[in-house]
Amino acid sequence: MSTLAVHDHHGVEHHDHDHEHHHNETFISKYIFSMDHKMIAKQFLITGITMAVIAMILSILFRIQLAYPDKSFPFLETLLGKNFAPGGRLDSNFYLSLVTIHGTIMVFFVLTAGLSGTFSNLLIPFQVGARDMASPFMNMLSYWLFFTASVIMLSSFLLQTQPAGPGWTIYPPLSALPKAMPGSGMGMTLWLISMVLFVASSLMGGINYVSTVLNMRTKGMDLWKMPLTIWAFFLTAILGILAFPVLVAGVVLLIFDRSFGTSFYLSDIVVQGQVMNFEGGSPILFQHLFWFLGHPEVYIVIMPAMGLVSEVMAVNSRKPIFGYHAMVYSLIGITVLSFIVWGHHMFVTGMNPFLGGVFMITTLIIAVPSAVKTFNWLATLWRGNIRFTPAMLFSIGFVSFFISGGITGIFLGNATLDINLHDTYFVVAHFHLVMGSAAIFGMLAGVYHWFPKMYGRLMDEKLGYLHFWLTFIGAYLVFFPMHFMGLDGVPRRYYSFTEIESLKQWVSVNTFITWAAIMAALAQVAFLFNFFYSIFKGKHATQNPWGSNTLEWTTPVERIHGNWPGEIPTVYRWPYDYSKPGHDEDFIPQTVPFSQTMSSNLPHDFEDSPVGDQEWVNTSKSNEHVK
Repeated sequence: MSTLAVHDHHGVEHHDHDHEHHHNETFISKYIFSMDHKMIAKQFLITGITMAVIAMILSILFRIQLAYPDKSFPFLETLLGKNFAPGGRLDSNFYLSLVTIHGTIMVFFVLTAGLSGTFSNLLIPFQVGARDMASPFMNMLSYWLFFTASVIMLSSFLLQTQPAGPGWTIYPPLSALPKAMPGSGMGMTLWLISMVLFVASSLMGGINYVSTVLNMRTKGMDLWKMPLTIWAFFLTAILGILAFPVLVAGVVLLIFDRSFGTSFYLSDIVVQGQVMNFEGGSPILFQHLFWFLGHPEVYIVIMPAMGLVSEVMAVNSRKPIFGYHAMVYSLIGITVLSFIVWGHHMFVTGMNPFLGGVFMITTLIIAVPSAVKTFNWLATLWRGNIRFTPAMLFSIGFVSFFISGGITGIFLGNATLDINLHDTYFVVAHFHLVMGSAAIFGMLAGVYHWFPKMYGRLMDEKLGYLHFWLTFIGAYLVFFPMHFMGLDGVPRRYYSFTEIESLKQWVSVNTFITWAAIMAALAQVAFLFNFFYSIFKGKHATQNPWGSNTLEWTTPVERIHGNWPGEIPTVYRWPYDYSKPGHDEDFIPQTVPFSQTMSSNLPHDFEDSPVGDQEWVNTSKSNEHVK
């Protein structure tokens, strides 16, 4: 395969246009082991959608159990077999496995890979002006490690025993003792192998994203001319590179405890009356290692969605994004602070109250940059000439979930309140709104907005509106009532609420939530049909269907490996010149020199001009001539 043209940020272009030879690609090199960032983005997206559908089906299965805890459904035994659903009722251990695998798939395989894997791959080379990623081969390897990890995770359902069951946080001792429960055996081992491969994939991707942003920007593309999407992907990649190795360290020690008789996490354990030969370990150590990744992971999920939403809102409000610099600094603030808040997941572990106070303060401080971003999104919408495309609706839905889910985070960040709310449905409601629903809505906004760039066609708007409203209403109907369950002390991960007298009153609410979840799941059928139908039969898109300023819309509609047929365009301005007074159109692409927009130029426009003072002099002379 020929070397791609490289166009670095010093403006030096090394010509070897791979796109001239793209007709020589075989089916395997084009669609399977592709090194083209656009194709790899599609692979991540379709794999992520498949995993999301599987996770959604798992959630419906365990919601049926919660809604009708004492009823039998013969179809469950037919679907899952006598081992997992004897007599048409979910086995209680298998219920825990469903909850575990659902959480794992959604957090890692859908939200992390669906957002970073898809959109970092698609947009970083496009928006910074590069032919491809810094290392296309490593990019391809990243996807195939992710795919292998996905297959291994799902293969645990084929075991005679059960998939991993200790919860997606895999706390010891349940995860460290293979005989602790059916889901602690081979299923847990496959979970660990899958996650190590997943982390390897994420690290390869992250190193690629950071290298591409730092080294391969086109001429004129300095850091302050990058779209907020690129800032978000760049900082997310840094987060992943620093945080994910800690999970691998924790997992390796867990494998040692499981297989080699060490006791990093085990001490004074009694199993079925037998005293186990472990001493000196601490399960709290695992929680520290897990949440040192686990809390940055929340932002690894939400920050790419923030970037996508910022871009979609500016384009569809026909306004510059409000407070661009503040948005960038708040992303940097979130990146730094996310490493010093992990202890708020551990307020009930017997943590020193002083340390709990420190974590409480840092947790409340990290709410500030999030609030800045929320204010700026609302200010961008304010008095904008808004186009309510499906992407815009999902972006507004993202902000709604981010606010409603974020407010409950302030409750949980308070060490005293958290003692009552920890491990109740209040926590489930909080993170499903702010991390689940908000991040999914950010991803869907990205899919609807950049679908023309991926496939050269448009998705159907009416189906998009149907998808949005049913999903938006469904998500609130599912997760809002859970706050009240949590305030009443209803614990999460319980198999049946009919065993405890004080919890029986919530069975009817669980039934309501389950039917709302089924409605929201059915709404995704509209999306799936729209997505796959539009790939082949959708209306053909123009080169720049949304009137956007960023570089990806200057590339041809048809796929070219190398992105631009000739030279990579030079960047002259920031990406948010929308509705600029004095200009004929309501957008000015980044590639338009200031000398062509005399009537709308402002003095500060020239501060970061790639041509520097000469541009200002030439423009000033032209201006005098016009006078």
